[in-house]
Amino acid sequence: MKIYTNKNNTGTLKLLIAANLAAKKVEIVEAEFEGPRQLPLLEVDPELRFFSSNAAVQYLFPILDMSENGQCQQLQEWEATRLQPSLSAALGKSPASDVKQVLKSSLEHVNGLLGGHQYVLGDKISAADISIWSTLYPLTHNDDLREQYLKELGNIRRWSDAIGGAKSVQEAVRQWGGSPTGPFGQISALGLPQVANLVSPAGSPDDDAEVQEGPTPEEIEAAKEGWLNGLSKLQPPLKQEKIVLPVKGRKNVLITSALPYVNNVPHLGNIIGCVLSADIFARYCRLCDYNTLYICGTDEYGTATETKALEEGVTPKQICDKYFEIHNNVYRWFNIGFDYFGRTSTEEQAEITQRLFLKLNENGFVSSQTVDQLFCEKCDRFLADRFVEGTCPHPGCGYEGARGDQCDKCGRLVNAPELLQPRCKVCAHPPVLKPSEQLFIELGQLEPSLRSWMSRWEHLWSAPARAVGRAWLREPLRARALTRDLRWGVPVPLDGYRHKVFYVWFDAPIGYMSITQCATKQYEAWWKPDKEYDVSLYQFMAKDNVPFHVVMFPATVLGVNEGHLLVKHLFATEYLNYEEGKFSKSRGVGVFGNDAQDTGIPSDVWRFYLASIRPETSDSSFSWTELGTRNNSELLNNLGNFCHRSLSFCSNAFKGLIPEPNPRRSDYELMALVNREIAAYVQNMEKGRLREALRHVLSISRLGNQHMQSEQPWVLLKGSEDDKQRGATAIGLCCQLVALLCALLAPYVPDTTRKLRGQLNVDAEKLRLNPENPRLLRYLPPGHIIGKPEPLFVKIEQERLEELRARYAGTQSQRADKKNSKTLDIAELEKAIAEQGDAVRKLKSTTKDKSVWQPEVEKLLELKKRLTEAQKQAETRPAANQAAGDVASLEKAIAEQGDAVRKLKSTTKDKSVWQPEVEKLLELKKRLTEAQKQAETRPAANQAAGDVASLEKAIAEQGDKVRKLKASTKDKAVWQPEVNVLLDLKKRLQALQVKK
Repeated sequence: MKIYTNKNNTGTLKLLIAANLAAKKVEIVEAEFEGPRQLPLLEVDPELRFFSSNAAVQYLFPILDMSENGQCQQLQEWEATRLQPSLSAALGKSPASDVKQVLKSSLEHVNGLLGGHQYVLGDKISAADISIWSTLYPLTHNDDLREQYLKELGNIRRWSDAIGGAKSVQEAVRQWGGSPTGPFGQISALGLPQVANLVSPAGSPDDDAEVQEGPTPEEIEAAKEGWLNGLSKLQPPLKQEKIVLPVKGRKNVLITSALPYVNNVPHLGNIIGCVLSADIFARYCRLCDYNTLYICGTDEYGTATETKALEEGVTPKQICDKYFEIHNNVYRWFNIGFDYFGRTSTEEQAEITQRLFLKLNENGFVSSQTVDQLFCEKCDRFLADRFVEGTCPHPGCGYEGARGDQCDKCGRLVNAPELLQPRCKVCAHPPVLKPSEQLFIELGQLEPSLRSWMSRWEHLWSAPARAVGRAWLREPLRARALTRDLRWGVPVPLDGYRHKVFYVWFDAPIGYMSITQCATKQYEAWWKPDKEYDVSLYQFMAKDNVPFHVVMFPATVLGVNEGHLLVKHLFATEYLNYEEGKFSKSRGVGVFGNDAQDTGIPSDVWRFYLASIRPETSDSSFSWTELGTRNNSELLNNLGNFCHRSLSFCSNAFKGLIPEPNPRRSDYELMALVNREIAAYVQNMEKGRLREALRHVLSISRLGNQHMQSEQPWVLLKGSEDDKQRGATAIGLCCQLVALLCALLAPYVPDTTRKLRGQLNVDAEKLRLNPENPRLLRYLPPGHIIGKPEPLFVKIEQERLEELRARYAGTQSQRADKKNSKTLDIAELEKAIAEQGDAVRKLKSTTKDKSVWQPEVEKLLELKKRLTEAQKQAETRPAANQAAGDVASLEKAIAEQGDAVRKLKSTTKDKSVWQPEVEKLLELKKRLTEAQKQAETRPAANQAAGDVASLEKAIAEQGDKVRKLKASTKDKAVWQPEVNVLLDLKKRLQALQVKK
């Protein structure tokens, strides 16, 4: 047996200890090989390889007692998906406090397991001890870390010393030859999901775990019947029409997501709150063969659009065109599969909105009221709140830049007429108070119908939606304004009011109808369906949009009284926070849609992670650390490991042909347990619990991994004829589970499942689900030939996550300033190009799948483009100034390149790998010497003169920046660092002027 490994890999230590304890001889080989990219790899023979370190440990050091074996697998699952990722993150450079807390929680769990036993499972050493001990080696054998993390955990210290004192373990450590201080090689593990606590990586196998009884005889019989006959009972696939209209005799599902406002870029909270959640559900509906129409679009009318247009010096239409394309591009990258993505500034929108209003007015639910508003005589127009600025009227504030709706300094709400010294934002002329007649919808008259409708359907809504709806109806509803004195909006089709437009809250939800009209030309087929058609409306949004969808819009529809469709299933979420703060579109805080594209992390990883933290019942938080943990443990080590392992066994042992199965009772028991998970998946999906449904997908993968470890087909295939049949059945059943996972994961990770379908060699329409009787089907008939198995996911290193955390800290404006300040940093760009080039070459060498490496190629081209621009700018700089700037950047680049060279030399003896990096380092040092000579030849007077001018310019720019920040937020933590920069610039200028 051979162990292929890299230097200082604690996964290799696991294998060596297991082999020594079992008295099995292994050979260590440091070499490149084709196949899985993670190490170590245990090669038993040319046809049997283990690329999971925990699976290899179980093979080398098995447990014969099946009850203990299950416990052992569970602990190894936890070690791979929780302990190892948290330890790896904590050993990284400057780990965050939440990372340390996750590790401490894991260590306390281990310490508790050892409280009454010599080993983690009792009085006998097990594979779990080997895996956990090896993973903890960097802590238990490093004095500083042992003192930091294990000072109060006496059970771990006692257990670690006892295992480390064994001669076979000491021999394994000697063979390993590693150091507890690192750096540590990339590790692989048997990554099974910890579904008991998917929300937090700090979970453990015992946290909130429900003990489930084995399958009943009825469940086993149902599993057997489904296995033998279930596929034939699927109804014929629905023919996909270009224009989607309701179909008689089918379940017709109309899906909308809250229309995103069009004056900014959507952030991750917006994306998971509406469009991504709706897309996951729409893909699930198509998986179930429901006739599905998913529509969305940009909300384009209103004051905010006019304000944004004014800021950018363009027309509202131009602003809408610009941001429509931005939104469209972001959603395309996230693989949001709208049937139609439209907008509200269309003729269809105006026509339908005006028609509904006239009917509402005809039915007596519209009244008029006179209200006092500010009027600009110079612009000859009433001013919406955001078009008025003045001095804040609240005592103790007095901020001169307060808006007509809110003061950004004190944060309190403002009524525009109460502003002191108000002025028009357009012309700065002081407005006057003038009465204006507006139209109102009489919500009070519609309240009884609204309450009756809500009481009938609210049990189908999510908890946040019910809570908001009930809160609004705790008090009697009052009339609400329908019209505004604006120019950008749907005109009011009523004499005396034709110079006004509808309030955006009124016309925006009608956008669902107008966008459906643009998509189908027959919107009433969906929104006023014939009674013979089964049509249900599902709506997705964050909770701040709920009032418009459970009060205002339904009241309008009820007042029109023409049989329009009302929502039955309303799935609202709580809020997604960013790290330790909140996402903010106005301040630019958080990760936005275009930022996600720039990270180089595939959209499927973002979709999976956002779905797994979807704030379904309470607020949740985005965390860079958790993003990496979920990718590395749940996608890479769990799902990716099981799928690749199963298909690779089929490819190697049966030349890619699915073997003829001969299931036994134990196999049908597994199917019954899998069917439980499928049923729970369907149940949660139907109720809009997308995060919960994902948990059950991961449970299926866990069951598959455990079945493979229990059956050990690599052993059975070398035994008797009966053993070979059992081994073939195990591999065939695992391949069927891969096909099932491909189907159930399709709503979440469409790109990945597209690749997996190619490896399975099946069409999407064959991987369907029967929601009425959900169960495992034989998607792959015996003799079916699969494609070439390839890894589905790649690891995200902790260093990369820390880099991204730093990149997206602060606000968008601060990040833009930081980015612009680096445009001339040629050395950094050259270094980034070299690193990206290496990354591209490695990816191309491991896969032929263009969709995997093409995004990295595009990043490389973008870096080269920026380098060319930087070089052109550098050529226009005075040589002396260029030299001074280059000295600092070159010194920084040399330090970083020196670190890179040292790390490479410590991980490989192959000179061809690190020699190019050494040559780059020498070239940088040569350039530094030249730059220093140029800097020394600069006349001191010219330098000072140049510095004075540049500092004066920098002070003016920094002063503007500080004023803007102070005007936009009262949060001192945001603008104080910029004030400190300004003070430092002034101090430097004063010092130079004194010298002169």
